[in-house]
Amino acid sequence: MNPASVLPDLPVGARILIIRLRSLGDIVLLTPTLRLLKEWRPDLRISVMVESRFRELLHGNRAVEEILIPGKGPGGGSIISRVAAIREIRGRGFSLCVNLHGGPTSRFFTRWSGARWRVGFAHYRGASLYNILIPDARTILHKPSLHTAEHQAAAFFHLGLPLTEIPRTQIFCGAAHNNWWDAQRSSLGIPPGMPYAIIQPTASYKTKEWAPDEFAKVGKLLECQNRIIPIYSCGPGEGSVLDAVEKAAGAPLRRLEGLSLGQFAAALEGARLFVGNDSGPAHLAAALGRPVVVIFGSSSSPIWGPWPPPTANPTARVVQNPFDCNPCPGDRCYKFSRPECILSVTFDQVKDAVETVLGSVEERAGL
Repeated sequence: MNPASVLPDLPVGARILIIRLRSLGDIVLLTPTLRLLKEWRPDLRISVMVESRFRELLHGNRAVEEILIPGKGPGGGSIISRVAAIREIRGRGFSLCVNLHGGPTSRFFTRWSGARWRVGFAHYRGASLYNILIPDARTILHKPSLHTAEHQAAAFFHLGLPLTEIPRTQIFCGAAHNNWWDAQRSSLGIPPGMPYAIIQPTASYKTKEWAPDEFAKVGKLLECQNRIIPIYSCGPGEGSVLDAVEKAAGAPLRRLEGLSLGQFAAALEGARLFVGNDSGPAHLAAALGRPVVVIFGSSSSPIWGPWPPPTANPTARVVQNPFDCNPCPGDRCYKFSRPECILSVTFDQVKDAVETVLGSVEERAGL
């Protein structure tokens, strides 16, 4: 059969299951594709399977009818909870299941989804369980390299979604989280109307983590020169990085720790600026339409930078220095005694990016 006829030939009201278990950035970068599908065929009923900790990323997204999780507990939970999840999924009567993750848990749910069409990329392990394989996404879009947002959309273009421009990412904040942030902002001593910035000095690997003393200097720059209050944020178990920034700053920081993704999104939504490492929060900020400055080290900014890319968005800037070894796996530096790629970024480079982005914001606002 012709893969390009799969989506156009689905019956009215057909149900689609998209599996994208992790991570934060990947799920945010899926939202343009969800929007394209729903705008093209509003009748399609789209379910997305993500890990429980990421489900708030899709709350309020009108393209998504249902958010499914792969069972209770870490990594999808016990066999019993997975079997219960499978019963629930098979009862939906999905016509199409698209696996965008490729790991063993996603393969398990794809195999037992009950969908007529089971779709995965050709490079996935266990390719025999799919009856439609997606080729190299670069051949679909006829480009030598792709951003992750393009890569995910390409799977659906191959299945018959009309080829078109890929829109920006989108995340939505609920009233409950906005009300929570109003109270939290007050407790941080930031009155309504006073601009603030979210600074994220943490990342998944040290090869992606700019020096804490440099982030302290960024906060001082924003507060003293731009009259923007810096708020430092981190994820679970990352408080020691904020401790290091605080030591370098020589004064207590305004800190956001232990927030749910919905709470963090509400804090980001009102920020004048986001400054941080290549990480999931950077994608979250971009999806909320916030001006962003993102510092890159071991990973590829053309593949993992904010979407739309800075070339199409004057309020987004990436700061990265070229290295022959980039990109690399990132779990450690494979060439130097320390991760020179991220540590070579200078304060002046980030300062210039911040000033450029804030200048673009003011220009667009007519100030």
